[in-house]
Amino acid sequence: MELADLREKVGQNVGTTDWFVMDQARIDAFADCTEDRQFIHVDPEAAKAGPFGGTIAHGFLTLSMLARFLQTGFEKPNVKATINYGFDKVRFLTPVHSGKRIRGHFNLKELTEKRPGQWVMTVECTVEIEGTEKPALIADWILQFLA
Repeated sequence: MELADLREKVGQNVGTTDWFVMDQARIDAFADCTEDRQFIHVDPEAAKAGPFGGTIAHGFLTLSMLARFLQTGFEKPNVKATINYGFDKVRFLTPVHSGKRIRGHFNLKELTEKRPGQWVMTVECTVEIEGTEKPALIADWILQFLA
């Protein structure tokens, strides 16, 4: 896809991923990487008596899945590089329980050419939890494309 084609899609959904299982092994691995080993994430027995009735994924783990979702659910334009530029907004709305399936939705909010060959895209990302009305998170993600 060319950038000009993507520009015509501002205001539209530009991708939805397949479902992805957020399993306990992934949650545990993330806890090891970040050293965030709160019982609500890594101790299924203790978490049963906790505020969520079981273990939940870290919010940052759910957010980090956007990188995978971008690879699998969004047809990126033909560019030399895509660079993560950050977020304008991130809201964690509903915890993702271990074993639940999630998927990402991408809505293109803005695409601007900042200088020749350098484009900035803002995409609203929503992570849906299967069978749950409220999403896990909503984020405005800013990406740079180097053409």
